[in-house]
Formats: sequence, structure tokens, C-alpha cells
Amino acid sequence: MPSAIEVLVVDEDEDMLELTETFLERESEPIEVTTEKRPPEAAEQAGNGDFDCVVTDLRMPEMDGIELCQQLREQRPDLPVFLFTAADSADIDAKDGSGELTGVVQKGTGTEHYTDLAAKIESAAE
Repeated sequence: MPSAIEVLVVDEDEDMLELTETFLERESEPIEVTTEKRPPEAAEQAGNGDFDCVVTDLRMPEMDGIELCQQLREQRPDLPVFLFTAADSADIDAKDGSGELTGVVQKGTGTEHYTDLAAKIESAAE
């Protein structure tokens, strides 16, 4: 496993960005989080090769998480992209028809979903 796993977290909700950053870095020593509220800027940052993984919400203005994933696949086909969302699986399956996401973790109450997300990020970075 790399000494540091650079993760870009994309969500329009500032509070969710802060929570996700705090819990991912608490759950996993190698994970280092950068946050971004605007998907187009996230696509540019991640497309430049500065990140090992992207975690994105589904529903965002300008570009949703699936569209962000598709754009990133064009720039960096092997970049792991996880959807971290409260949307139900039917919404996700309908939008991700090509199966380009690396994985999906459902947001919820408690902190177990952060543990699950951190484990998936570590696994994808190996």
C-alpha cells in the first residue's frame, strides 16, 4: 500500500465535505483528503493526476457524480471513483448504465459507512 493515498472528495454540501474528510482521515492512516465543492474543478484536479482516488456524491449542480466519473474515465481510465451517496440503488443503476464506478457506499446515520468507504479506498489503492 502506498505511504499516502491522496483522495479527492466532491460534494456540494460543505458540512458533508468536512465530515467525510474528518472521518476518512480518522479511519485510515494513509488517507489524505482534499475537498472540492464544484464538480468541474474536481474533474480538472483529478484529471491532472494529483489524486489516487475520487469520492463523489451523486446529486450535485453543474454535473452529477456519474457524469464526473465518466469525464474522469476519459482522462484517467484506471482512477478509482467511488460514489458516496444517500440515493437509492435504483437511481444509481439507472444513471451508471455502463458500470464505470469502482464502487458505491451509502451515506447513513452513524459512522460505519466511513469505515466501509475507507476500506474500499485502501483496497483500490493497493
